[in-house]
Amino acid sequence: MKNNLENARRKIDAIDEELIKLFLKRLAVSREVALAKKDAKGAVTDPMREREILAKVSEAAGAENENAARMFFTNLFSISKACQRSILKGPSSLLAEIDKASSQTQPFPSRAFVACCGTEGSYAQQAVSLMVKVPTIVYFSEFEKVFEAVEKGFCPYGVLPVENSAAGSVSAVYDLMQKHRFHIVKALKLKVDHALLAPQGVKMEDVREVISHPHAFSQCRIFLKEHSSFKISPASNTAVAAKELAMSSRRDAAVIASRACAELYGLEILADRVQDAAYNYTRFICISKDLEIRPDANRISVMMSLPHRPGALSAIISKFAAIDVNLTKLESRPVPGMDFEFNFVFDFESSVSNPSVRELLSELSQDPEIERFEFLGSYNEK
Repeated sequence: MKNNLENARRKIDAIDEELIKLFLKRLAVSREVALAKKDAKGAVTDPMREREILAKVSEAAGAENENAARMFFTNLFSISKACQRSILKGPSSLLAEIDKASSQTQPFPSRAFVACCGTEGSYAQQAVSLMVKVPTIVYFSEFEKVFEAVEKGFCPYGVLPVENSAAGSVSAVYDLMQKHRFHIVKALKLKVDHALLAPQGVKMEDVREVISHPHAFSQCRIFLKEHSSFKISPASNTAVAAKELAMSSRRDAAVIASRACAELYGLEILADRVQDAAYNYTRFICISKDLEIRPDANRISVMMSLPHRPGALSAIISKFAAIDVNLTKLESRPVPGMDFEFNFVFDFESSVSNPSVRELLSELSQDPEIERFEFLGSYNEK
């Protein structure tokens, strides 16, 4: 049995040696094709020829191996077209923008005006205080106002929540990413411990209504199920709900918010750590209008809109896998006004100095089959 396995592996090794020779030979001819197309001002993509080749290889492979053959040659087409684009178009202008930002960006400021949602005591305010040593915080009631404050230059930075380990993505922020021009310059994961807060003297049995942000509710399902008699009322922000309750005369309501809000607004903690999971973190990003890339950047984010056809997403994912890059986040959001069209945000671990990553970014930014490509930023995440 062992000898049979070794013999089979030796055969595969011999075939692989021939395959790599043929692969390199094919790439060399692809370069010749690119030069011919350059002279003739031809397009890189030739759908008719691709279909003809796929039809031939499918027939040659037979019914049992048809799908595998199509997959193999489809990936081969992608590699060949990337090679041709590099010859016809040269390096992407994106790489020049990245290099310029990397060379000109100063250390992250210790003092800055920062836009965020909520009010004092909110988790966003806590994230801002961890990102900027001495921030001047400008509060807004809506996520879009934060984007606009940065986009219009009112604040150089804005901080937004994008994901919670228990409740998932903040879809409203991802939807707004499609509308606004911005770059991610920093990110962090903030430990979130929720508490049930009420005015001084109010007891648990007095509470009839609980007010908080919907994301906070989704992180505290077990506690709320145990107190199913509570009326659940959504608010725009946990800290805003706490502040408004403290300013009211109500004795039948409580809020789910941070412990910091109890001290800030004179509220009493009726129940502590009411979230479902002890490991409860919210990921925040810091955005700016201009591209800023610092030496400690260890994450990259890009956004792209892919054609609505089979294999479009898997083809992109395979490119990341091929250069051994770890995707940490893949978010899809529908394109407004388009049926079954989606924008995808990819977060991955790497540096813009990585030659393989630079080559991939150049390729993706010039690929005409990618309907929209945005380099969102290269940044440090803690």
